[in-house]
Amino acid sequence: MFEDTKIEEIIKSMTMEEKINFVVGVGATWIEGNPKPKVKGAAGDTFEIPRLGIPRTVLADGPAGLRIDPERENDENKYHATAFPVETMLASTWNREVLKKVGEAMGEEVREYGVDILLAPAINIHRNPLGGRNFEYYSEDPLLTGEMAASFVEGVQSQGVGACIKHFVANEQETNRMTIDTIVSERTLREIYLKPFEIAIKKAKPWTVMSSYNKLNGYYTSQNKWLLMKVLRDEWQFDGFVMTDWFAGDSAAKQLMAGNDLIMPGKSFQIVPHLRPKDERDDIKEALEKGELTEEIIDERIRNILRILFKTPAFKGYKYSNKPNLEKHAKISYEAGCEGVVLLKNDDVLPISKDTKFALFGTGQIETIRGGTGSGETHPMYTVNFLDGVLERGLSVDQELAKLYREKIEEFRSGDYKVTRGSWGEEIKPKLPENFIQESQLEEIAKRNEVAVVIITRISGEGYDRKAEKGDYYLSDDEFELLKSVSEIFRKHNKKVIVVLNIGSPIEVESWKNLCDGILLVWQPGQEAGRILADVLTGDVNPSGKLPTTFPKDYNDVPSRSFPGEPRDNPTVIVYDEGIYVGYRYYDTFRVEPSYEFGFGLSYTTFEYSNLSIKRVGSKFVVEFDIKNTGNRSGKEVAQLYVRAPIVKIDKPYQELKAFEKTKLLEPGEVQHIIIELFASDLASFDGNSWIVEEGEYEFRIGASSRDIRLIGKIKI
Repeated sequence: MFEDTKIEEIIKSMTMEEKINFVVGVGATWIEGNPKPKVKGAAGDTFEIPRLGIPRTVLADGPAGLRIDPERENDENKYHATAFPVETMLASTWNREVLKKVGEAMGEEVREYGVDILLAPAINIHRNPLGGRNFEYYSEDPLLTGEMAASFVEGVQSQGVGACIKHFVANEQETNRMTIDTIVSERTLREIYLKPFEIAIKKAKPWTVMSSYNKLNGYYTSQNKWLLMKVLRDEWQFDGFVMTDWFAGDSAAKQLMAGNDLIMPGKSFQIVPHLRPKDERDDIKEALEKGELTEEIIDERIRNILRILFKTPAFKGYKYSNKPNLEKHAKISYEAGCEGVVLLKNDDVLPISKDTKFALFGTGQIETIRGGTGSGETHPMYTVNFLDGVLERGLSVDQELAKLYREKIEEFRSGDYKVTRGSWGEEIKPKLPENFIQESQLEEIAKRNEVAVVIITRISGEGYDRKAEKGDYYLSDDEFELLKSVSEIFRKHNKKVIVVLNIGSPIEVESWKNLCDGILLVWQPGQEAGRILADVLTGDVNPSGKLPTTFPKDYNDVPSRSFPGEPRDNPTVIVYDEGIYVGYRYYDTFRVEPSYEFGFGLSYTTFEYSNLSIKRVGSKFVVEFDIKNTGNRSGKEVAQLYVRAPIVKIDKPYQELKAFEKTKLLEPGEVQHIIIELFASDLASFDGNSWIVEEGEYEFRIGASSRDIRLIGKIKI
């Protein structure tokens, strides 16, 4: 091939100095003394060699939208990118087409802003609800995660730019993430934590993979040859290049030897001297001089990188416009958010009519959380908060109460609750008091409104995990008092109460869900937040989201009790001692009741499942059934296929998700015929050495959630 010949010519023409430079990034471009960034706010750049026609390529975050700086020095133009819903909300759509459309939109912004590779999607597992970056990850289930990631990657790469799946692998916490040693059995790795990467790589062929910060069974993942060569390249036939997470590992030479192609961002000793006391280039030179690292290995790393970089806009000389179609992408963000809303509870309160008078409580109505912090942050042109969204849609929200909230928030922010800036430059807003409305005021508000809507918000981000404490996993005292007071007074007047959860990952709901009549989970929905909420409240949008993660009754019910490792105050090791029993696999197998189970989500209509047929055709199983909309509103349903395998020699969960399909928008009375194909290999378990399908009777369980099974069929293998 021409490209292979060209690559060999380039490698032959490179000096050793150029080769060493090329496998290391140019350095953190936000630090003085390092090269200025090609695109301001991008995460990193690759090394350019103009004499060989190698341009600098640009890598940028992130999972909820392209993260670049919207403003540049001496430039009146703005470089805003769309803020999409967070990954957990995207997974709540259970809709591959939605993920593909979001990927396409994000990919266009990447290309038109001069970026070559998007550092997304992040496909780690929701092992524990306190994981600080769970909002950046899709699900507790590897199949759902892998399928969502594959569709997103396909969308991004259809725009001529690359996607980077991360963080490879077992990077499920932020506490001591750069040094923690994650101890996981091979079976658990294969079935839970590697599986989403395997699915995405085989289905969508992402251009790049990012190795994670943590150690895996004693070795940094970026220095783990078994992981990067045997599993990734030999078994899965990955043909892109592997980059490190920023400042990861403690030896550039060991990373190259293990199969990590590109060390990012370069010059890490400036940021993490405790891990990297010297420049990566010096480390590589020393290893070459000692004979520990060979020029052949460096050449192979360069081949892997160049094969991908040849496909980038930078190499093709693409003239980017700096003008992506933000208006079109805002609509895609809105549509994705609408489809990801999960209706958790509805006791004859939702939807409300547009002229229903309602009172909006909670500072989150104005300080709405569109997404998390860190590399998952975005810089959109605007964010429509919840209050502005319902006002824009012409809903009958209590204006007097809204005015009170505007005044109190301004007072708080100019007083003891000032906004500061974090290490990423993001705004850090101390949580405001919630219970400042007097009982006499509540009485008057309840008399003039039919419904109360209470907003509860949470934010988390890169670099720190959440806490199993009040104000985080549990409601703070003032949040609980507000909800309790609103509930008592509104119900005394025979009025209804709705809670809106504007959160990135689960919080405890069991202790207070009886205080309200409806719960809407709107996650962190991106820049269109207020419009999404308004349209779901009134039924212009029928919620069709399903939970991609379990909501436990209490944090003490969570299976990953070792989180975040030992010793507790400064962990060095985390043991995944729950094994494969992550999320619903644990709750279902050990009969632990959650508040809301995996796959759960109500609708403003109802669905009936019927006519199950399971046929075996060679090594393939064809599962067919019908779904009918039996209610009086149009809506979509997510059909979930769980398989209960026989326990012969290998211990197995009660059931596992093996396939899913979301219907089109079904009108009342309309029926859709669903056809799902499974292969025998999809039913395999890892026995410690290989994947095997044990003989016996397999139960195919089709339902509206993991605990709402509507159809059961059995087949012998």
